[in-house]
Amino acid sequence: MWLIKSEEETNPNYGKHPKERSIEEQIPNSVVIVDKHSGPTSHQITEWTRQIFQAKKAGHAGTLDPKVTGVLPIALENATKAMPVLMGLDKEYVGVMHLHKEIDEEILRKVIAEKFVGKIIQVPPVKSAVARKPREREIYYFDILEIEGKDVLFKVGCEAGTYVRKLIHDLGLALKVGAHMTELRRTKAGNFSEEQAWPLVKIKDAYEFWKEGDETLLRKILIPVEYAIEHVKKVFVKDSAIYNITCGAPVYVKGITRIQEGIRRGETVAIFSLKEELVALGIAKLTSEEMFERKRGIAIRTDRVFMPKGTYPKIV
Repeated sequence: MWLIKSEEETNPNYGKHPKERSIEEQIPNSVVIVDKHSGPTSHQITEWTRQIFQAKKAGHAGTLDPKVTGVLPIALENATKAMPVLMGLDKEYVGVMHLHKEIDEEILRKVIAEKFVGKIIQVPPVKSAVARKPREREIYYFDILEIEGKDVLFKVGCEAGTYVRKLIHDLGLALKVGAHMTELRRTKAGNFSEEQAWPLVKIKDAYEFWKEGDETLLRKILIPVEYAIEHVKKVFVKDSAIYNITCGAPVYVKGITRIQEGIRRGETVAIFSLKEELVALGIAKLTSEEMFERKRGIAIRTDRVFMPKGTYPKIV
């Protein structure tokens, strides 16, 4: 739901809707969902993606272990500024665990339901990039899809930062039979699904097709950063406010036209133009209702600017 503060027109001579960008303009402002294959590290996949697009830099959201496959969001160039809001996305995995002894299916499901769904305490594994201290994570669902002897096909939806390999190990301990994970694939990261994921070879082909004059496939692969952060609450600003925001100035209440409901103080919000371009990310200093009701004051502290200065003119 939206709070409409004022009705404004946008000047067609400045800015451009994300879907109207050329491929040259789109590449540095896009996120690509790579279908990671087994073997390389996430850093290596990111570097190969950067090389394909001849980008100056690239960054990935949510590291996958070398043997794990599936959804790996990679931001290119300017879009890497969105990494803070892409890193904490919830995840979904499908995998196979191997029980060290066969166990009754009813017992397996009962232990999972009682001890491994909801808030859990998890100690990161020895080979991890974080301190090995107990921390709380949430398991949204842990479904058993199929059982064949000691092998169990499962699906898990979990909070970012959950170690699924450790989850399976801990389940084995709780069952008193032991268990380890043999296969794992990430099927979702936030709103990104494996239906949007592309293998590197297909991405490379799409880039070469574009160079040869056919941009159809590359258009499907490149996700404008605006659409990659749909989970972030938004405000829309007047054309007249954009120049100052691109210079790092805060967003003032009087420059806002439309506010998404539910914004809390201290929350990261996306600042959009009336042409649906991402201008910047900022930290809310007011709630949605306060932004709507007040006539003056600072609404958002600008944090990361995406739009180049001069895209919209300075209006005195």
